[in-house]
Amino acid sequence: MTNQEDFRLEWHGDVVVVTPASNIESMNWDLIEQAADLIMAPLRDQEVPLVIVDLSEVGYFGSVFLALLLRCHKFVKSKGGELVLCGASEMAAELLRITALDTLWAIYDTRDEAMDAIS
Repeated sequence: MTNQEDFRLEWHGDVVVVTPASNIESMNWDLIEQAADLIMAPLRDQEVPLVIVDLSEVGYFGSVFLALLLRCHKFVKSKGGELVLCGASEMAAELLRITALDTLWAIYDTRDEAMDAIS
């Protein structure tokens, strides 16, 4: 069962900042759908969802977390919104480069930069 501790959601006007916990990579595949629903539930009412995923507490992640991000991305895009990333560690940034996902999402160094860009 996924729970609120896996993710912190903060609202800043129309922008929601999602901060995954550092243990995100230990999340099971079967929890991805639940986690995605948990994150996207408050966005269902947004006309144009704007999402910043703050990776500053996550050192490393793999396919499970990428699947979660892609799921959220699809949902946000389907509503004409935008999802961006910030605070990626060197290892995380490298993984996003290798998988070419850095071409799908804008990646900012800091939350403030992401906030300026998206709002």
